[in-house]
Amino acid sequence: MQYISLKDTKKTTKTTFKDAVIRGLSKDGGLFFPENIAPLPQVFFDNIASYSNEEIAFQAIKQFVGNEIPEAVLKQIISETINFDFPTVKINENTYSLELYHGPTLAFKDVGARFMARCLAYFNKNNTEQVTVLVATSGDTGSAVANGFLGVKGVDVVILYPKDKVSEIQEKQLTTLRQNIIALEIDGVFDDCQALVKQAFNDTDIIKVRKLTSANSINIARWLPQMFYFFFAYKQLKSLNKELVISVPSGNFGNICAGLLAQKLGLPIKKFVAATNSNDTVPNYLLTNEYKPKPTIQTISNAMDVSDPSNFVRILALFNGKIPADKLNAYSFTDTATKKQLLSTYATEKYLLDPHGAVAYLGLTKELEKHNNALGVLLETAHPVKFIDTVQAIINEEISIPKSLNSLLEKEKKAIAMVNNYQVFKDYLIRTKK
Repeated sequence: MQYISLKDTKKTTKTTFKDAVIRGLSKDGGLFFPENIAPLPQVFFDNIASYSNEEIAFQAIKQFVGNEIPEAVLKQIISETINFDFPTVKINENTYSLELYHGPTLAFKDVGARFMARCLAYFNKNNTEQVTVLVATSGDTGSAVANGFLGVKGVDVVILYPKDKVSEIQEKQLTTLRQNIIALEIDGVFDDCQALVKQAFNDTDIIKVRKLTSANSINIARWLPQMFYFFFAYKQLKSLNKELVISVPSGNFGNICAGLLAQKLGLPIKKFVAATNSNDTVPNYLLTNEYKPKPTIQTISNAMDVSDPSNFVRILALFNGKIPADKLNAYSFTDTATKKQLLSTYATEKYLLDPHGAVAYLGLTKELEKHNNALGVLLETAHPVKFIDTVQAIINEEISIPKSLNSLLEKEKKAIAMVNNYQVFKDYLIRTKK
């Protein structure tokens, strides 16, 4: 498998899976994208219920890895990546929640972070040069990456997160691990953190002293394995013999892009819904065909507080620049609507959503009005306890904290406060090179 840069319109510059994983971004600043996407055979989908999750994941991703990781090693990486549950939980007769928070950091990003960490460890096993994983987070990416890369030989991790704009649990998960994990608390919003990271990747002064890679969903090893759980959901619901509409809470658009890639491989999903909070760049684009990011709005679904989503260019690439209306729709919702949905679902259906899942439920409900006989699936991307103050205030009840988090909350935060200034950030990366 060869990868191209989405900034290279002539598609002349190609690279390998290994190189794309290690570099994160192309030299021209573009995102890597598979040169070819071959659909899986229909017999695979016909018999999907008979396959294990490990077998399904291997079939889904093997063409994108090629022969750069031996088959046995790739299967071991997959086994270690998805060694927890991905249940579809019935909310009502036509609605299911795909719970993606049963991994170590209670968020869907555990899948991509664990897969990428193991791929990078394999590629770096005989390399004496230290690799720096540079990542911006709006919440869950940082904690998942920190957990996934903790103690990985030859890798240090620098995480940028926006001050006062992640939950307490999210912050503790990325600032208390120490070892090879460094957290920078940026005085800004997520888009500022992401801009600093992107600029660093194109800065030759930094590249001379640090070998950089990204663990955001811009990295193909973070993005691609997110396909897995869309296949798992279809496997669990196939016997119901209904068309599926899947609603994905969307911030940087890596997760829904992975779902659309699974669809491109042949996964029988009728329609995808990108459900956003008040950061409505993509919903507006699908209405007007004009891509106009506005200043980021802070919301209670903070992991989706992204105004200029990096992965949207990959979605455009999947559809050769024009997104079919029958494949993807997008809706945005206010905090008021999100709170109302979260409370209503808990009160009437006895199911507790987090603020991101509530946005997904809103989008799903709106889309299902157009598909009377379809089955709806919303992605519950993080455990409600990760947003405990917000959720408890909405439902006016205390929720129990999993035992795994109790000790975490008692740990001391260790983060480096930093102004939103590229030169300051650059100087830090150069000065602290090991």
